[in-house]
Parts: sequence; C-alpha cells; structure tokens
Amino acid sequence: MNYILFDGDVRKSLLPFTYTKPVADLRVGILTIREKWEKYLGATTTTVTEEYLEEKYPMVELEENILINASFCPTNSLVEKVKNLSKNEAIFKGEDVIAFFTSDTQEEINFDEYTQIEFDEDILQIKNTWDIFSLNDKAIQQDFDLITEGRTSQPIPEGTRFLNKENIFIEQGAEITFATLNATDGPIYIGKDAVIMEGCVVRGALAMCEHSVLKMGAKIYGATTLGPYCKVGGEVSNSVLFGYSSKGHEGYLGNSVLGEWCNLGADTNNSNLKNNYAEVKLWDYETRRFAKTGLQFCGLMMGDHSKCGINTMFNTGTVIGVSANIFGTGFPRNFIPSFSWGGASGFTEYKTDKVFEVATIVMKRKNIVFDEVEQRILENVFEETKQYRNY
Repeated sequence: MNYILFDGDVRKSLLPFTYTKPVADLRVGILTIREKWEKYLGATTTTVTEEYLEEKYPMVELEENILINASFCPTNSLVEKVKNLSKNEAIFKGEDVIAFFTSDTQEEINFDEYTQIEFDEDILQIKNTWDIFSLNDKAIQQDFDLITEGRTSQPIPEGTRFLNKENIFIEQGAEITFATLNATDGPIYIGKDAVIMEGCVVRGALAMCEHSVLKMGAKIYGATTLGPYCKVGGEVSNSVLFGYSSKGHEGYLGNSVLGEWCNLGADTNNSNLKNNYAEVKLWDYETRRFAKTGLQFCGLMMGDHSKCGINTMFNTGTVIGVSANIFGTGFPRNFIPSFSWGGASGFTEYKTDKVFEVATIVMKRKNIVFDEVEQRILENVFEETKQYRNY
C-alpha cells in the first residue's frame, strides 16, 4: 500500500515552523511525526504539502493510496484501522479526517460518498504551535515505549547518579560523565552518540536524539526534546528543539519551541509567565493578530535559521519567523516577522544574500550543504512573509 501524509488546514496554525517543512516533519516527543508513522506502518511515506516545498518533499501517487492527516500521531489501534481501510472508507475523529483510501483518479474528495469510521480513542493531535511542547510529555512516553520495546539499554556509566533505572534508555555510543538522571516523573532517552557532560542534572521526561549534547552543569526539567545535533546548556524546561540548534550557554528557556539551525546567544532568557499570571496570547499568522492560547505558561516560538545575540530577553509568548536576527538591549517585540534584522530599537529587512551566506557557513559546520533547493525554499518564504514586515 502507498501511504501519503498531508498537511491539512492545521498548517496555517503551525507557522512559522511549517514555512520550511511539512507538518509531517515536525518533531514532538523523540521522533518526527513522519518517523512515527513510518515506524508503525513499516513503510515509507511521501507528502502532500505546499508547492514550493515539493522539490524537497515530493509526493509519490499510485493507483491506490491511503492519505493520512499528518497532524495526528499514530497509535497501535489507529494504525491497525488505517491498514485495514478499503476503497472509499475514511477514518474520522469528530469533524477531522484522520485517513482515507483513495485512487489517483479522484481529483476532489467528497467524504459524503465515503463510509465514515469514527475513531473514539484518545490520540495526540498537533493543531497549534504550543501543542508541540504542551503534548511533549505524552509524546516522549509513547515514542520511548515504541523505540525501546524488546531492546536492552546500554549500561548506565559508573559515576552516574540515577533514579528509576528501568525508565532510562541509553543508545550505542552515548557518553554520560558524572551526571544525575531522575526518571521518576518520565522516561529519559539518550540517543546514539549523544553526550551528557559533567555535572548535568536531568529530570525526565527527556529525549536526546543522536549527536545531541548537554553541556557541563546543564539543568533540564521535563518534558524536553533535543533533536539531532542540538547543543544545550543552562536551564531548560518543557521545550522542544527540532534539530541542529544551539542554546549552548547559561540562561533560561521554558515552554518553548525552536526550529532547525537556530542559535541563542549566551545568557539569553525567555519569559514563560506574564507578571499578572494572565492567559498568554501568541501571534496568529492567519488573522494577523494575537490570539488566545488557553495557556498560563508559554514562551518562545522561533522558526528555522533564526538567531539572537548575547543577553537577549524575550517576553512571554514571543513568535519569531524564519531567518530573523535579533540583538541589542531591551525586550524585542512579541512578533518578529521572518527575515528581520534588529531588536528593541527597531528592525530592518534581512536581505536574502546575507541569509544565504550565513546558512551556508552554519550548515557546513555540520557537514550539510546549503543547496539550491534550500535556497529556493527560503526565497519563497521571503516573498510569502513580506506582508508582515511593516516596520
């Protein structure tokens, strides 16, 4: 069977992260949503996404296809229903379609003509940017169970203090030196070739993906995810770093999400709670205004390739687009459009030639080429986000 993951309407609610990647490639828990589905299905997937992303994330369509709403995270019972779908059958969760069986001859889908199957079990759905961190605790546990089932962890190194050993899993090549691991409140997963340096204090749930690093003396509170090749120091609570991003020094990051290729300068701090304890609002790209989140704790949402200088202070509920560069004293505004250059004293447009120059250098450090495909994606994002750069 051919499986295709599609973005759906939630893409707009997941900006700025979905400017540069499909919904399926967002990371929540240990794995990306695509990795979860492929592991459960035992099959590769392709993607229905924005036209300018198709070159990097192509779709393969066959005579018979099952399309899956990428905002939903799989479970054993859901995957069983998906695999058992027949032609013109669809699985729904309330008003939302989860998956449906179709053929390449159907250009438009009329679900009134489908047999609709209701899925009434609890399931994780990533509908808003803040769901990525607020559901991360449950997502880490689900991925931990999936990845570690029937496997044996590498031994916990001598000199490591730990609680709840059975809730700690260490992959081949990981290094841990004189650290404290408390897995009482959630699992701790330490990926292949990940490094935990001396003096780190970790409280689960924590997911460290391959080659991620906790620097000396880091303090980590659950539920936190460090994607591949992330480097983290200081204090971090309930945050998700997608991959290849760094918060390498002292400072606080809480209830936040960082995209790929981001960097927070030394002693950068974010607020995750308003002084009056009021509900946090976040910028909504669709309505072009700030919208309620229903959360009391909500920090920083930073899109791919964005960076900030040392001692940067981010206010509660700050949204930063793609390829922004923030620096200077004072609190920057709560919404910083993509390709912005500046800080509290004001912004100018960050030109693409300079963005490409930096991206080439940064990605080369991880032995990844910033190629023409990546360049064309950022050029499209630059054009799409011009409307917000009204400084």
